Amino acid sequence: MTEAASSLDTLIATVARLRAPGGCAWDADQSHESLVQYLVEESHELVEAIESGSRDDLLEELGDVLYQVLFHSDLAANTAGEDFDIQDVAAHMNAKMIGRHPHVFGDLKLDTAADVSAAWDGFKAEEKPERTSVLDGIPLGMPALALADKVLGRAEKIGLIEPDGGFPLAMDSEDELGPLLLAIVATARTKGLDAERALRTALRDLQGEIRGAEAAMTPNSERAADVDAFDAGIIALPRG
Repeated sequence: MTEAASSLDTLIATVARLRAPGGCAWDADQSHESLVQYLVEESHELVEAIESGSRDDLLEELGDVLYQVLFHSDLAANTAGEDFDIQDVAAHMNAKMIGRHPHVFGDLKLDTAADVSAAWDGFKAEEKPERTSVLDGIPLGMPALALADKVLGRAEKIGLIEPDGGFPLAMDSEDELGPLLLAIVATARTKGLDAERALRTALRDLQGEIRGAEAAMTPNSERAADVDAFDAGIIALPRG
């Protein structure tokens, strides 16, 4: 533990030295906004290492993502109005994880992963009472496929779609799903269609249905009786 902590402290000091007067001019010139492209790139490289890389690849890419966190933290520590550092980030995250795990750090009893998943939304709701929609907190800048998975999951949570409702496409594994997705994109490309934009458009329609269903479910809502009318019709094969 001591050696790992010492290595982390050394890296924190390295970041600070690079950004300090007399350090690296490029590092000193960066902002949170200018670094976004590198954070996205490094995150994708980490995913690649997890999915198909070696142990050394994983070690390197985790370090690259960690460096981004340290860089942003050093920026904040030296930016008026932000005034926090990596220790504040760690303290905030530690408090957050303890608060979201009362079954570990408190008296709540949750024995299985399924029990934890079922209670998770409640933990987050207590932490962020300002959120009024299941869609709140979803970063809309996510790639369309990842965003679709998130939004569909939220639609399931409010009963707008059934998790096991079935869909008229035969697939039982990712080995079958991958070529199917690729074929859809290939077909779109030959017809001059933008698959990413098309999926985002469909997701906006689904998010509209979700918000409409939530409004109908609101206590004393005049539309409460109409909740069954929201059947997520967007989730269907196009009609010829």
